[in-house]
Amino acid sequence: MTETPKGGAFLASWRADLPASIVVSLVALPLCLGVALASGAPLFAGLVAGIVGGIVVGLLSRSPLSVSGPAAGLTAIVLAAIEGLSSYEAFLLAVCIAGIIQIGFSFLRAGVLAEFVPSSVITGMLAAIGLILILKQLPHAIGYDGDPIGDFAFGQRDGGNTISAVVAMLRDDIQWGAVIVAGVSLAFLFWWDKARPKEGPLRFVPGPLVVVAFGVTANLLFQNFAPALAIAKTHLVAVPVPATAAAYAELLRLPDFTAIVNGKVWIAAATIAIVASLESLLSVKAVDELDPQRRVTDKNRELLAQGCGNFVSGFLGGIPVTSVIVRSSANVDAGAKSQLSTILHAVWLLASVLLIPSVLNLIPLSALAAVLIATGWKLAKPSLFIERYGQGLTQFIPFVATVVAILFTDLLIGIAIGIAIGLGFVIWRNIQNAVTVIHHGDDVMVRARRNLYFVHKAQLQEALAAIPDGKTVLIDLSATNYVDLDNVDIINAFAKAAPYRSLRVIIKGDPRGETAHRIKAPLTRARAT
Repeated sequence: MTETPKGGAFLASWRADLPASIVVSLVALPLCLGVALASGAPLFAGLVAGIVGGIVVGLLSRSPLSVSGPAAGLTAIVLAAIEGLSSYEAFLLAVCIAGIIQIGFSFLRAGVLAEFVPSSVITGMLAAIGLILILKQLPHAIGYDGDPIGDFAFGQRDGGNTISAVVAMLRDDIQWGAVIVAGVSLAFLFWWDKARPKEGPLRFVPGPLVVVAFGVTANLLFQNFAPALAIAKTHLVAVPVPATAAAYAELLRLPDFTAIVNGKVWIAAATIAIVASLESLLSVKAVDELDPQRRVTDKNRELLAQGCGNFVSGFLGGIPVTSVIVRSSANVDAGAKSQLSTILHAVWLLASVLLIPSVLNLIPLSALAAVLIATGWKLAKPSLFIERYGQGLTQFIPFVATVVAILFTDLLIGIAIGIAIGLGFVIWRNIQNAVTVIHHGDDVMVRARRNLYFVHKAQLQEALAAIPDGKTVLIDLSATNYVDLDNVDIINAFAKAAPYRSLRVIIKGDPRGETAHRIKAPLTRARAT
């Protein structure tokens, strides 16, 4: 298991991590606000979660490239918890307790669950997130903001869904200023990926930073020289702008510890802990596959880091945090090398929110939408679908099923469907050709090629029933170390009927002898070889 470099190793990668951290902070800012809005929480709670996810989880986690923050996959759970509890402060207590439960998961070594997810499902999850980014950000790219920029669920709070939002954006008045900003930004981002120099100072210039600067400048020019193209305030970033330092302190809310006797708080805490843990494990597993160096994250340590992050976030008034694919993939794509990028992105979030909130509120959402659309395209490239198809249907079908299921449900349900279909293929492959039959004159060999379970009953019965009368039958179990009772009963029944069909039955193998004591018929047994 590869450990993430610490201390001096951070200094060795700072040239790559510094610009990457700026890109991630630009991606994270609107998502923190959007997830909070979609969750029914104060906007500042999303920023708190983003900052805590970067600093606390970033310092404790051993994932070199994963970035944590408020997760779109938890919006429905958070919204229901906030509405169902007596106060927002009671909800914060549930977040703190959820963090403690996650720390418990880490000591129980529950991180191993991530290893049971097939790679086809993980890549399906990445492709689905990419498609969701594109579909969800297209409306923002043309100035239609009917849904918060951080809401990735198929069903929306306004009763619509991802598809209906795309249709609605075409019916609504298009904000041509937003379209110009998004179009130019997208063209630049795709061009910069190819034209970015490999040497010299320009190689450190992040494309998304240029896009944001262009968006702000373009809108200021629109306001002064082409008012019809000016992007309305409702289509800009909306960071809370307190007038004084004391006003900032008032935005921080503390948990209501008196609500600890409320059973609903514990139910909400357990739900958040389980779902956040699963999302984090899946995200970290996916980020490990995106990592060019193929480093492997300690999943149990990740649960510990996520638990500490959620405890601190809840204590400071923030919503739950998880490892997040969107931020993490942007981090990978920006060329980050270590956790320094994750930590620095939170530092930039904190500094900008405290020092230049008014400047942040000049950023058009269409510019940020262009950044997210470009990220989504890289996650869901057509070449990925072609590659999976080339690996065979057993890989392609679970991959596509995961993509479709996540698009029309949510992350965890889609993953569960993908795993179920993948498991179906595993069972199907194990059923196929488990029993072979070889005819040689008056001799017939029925050979079990692997352990026999109840799913192999039909194949074994068919093989034995097809043997003509008057043969010498060798039932070869030497390749097995287990034959379940259902198949033993089939062998017993065949052997008992053998004298009536002039058959001579020989049993060979079973190296552990597990089958021998359960076969009741008087058979001739060959010595195991």
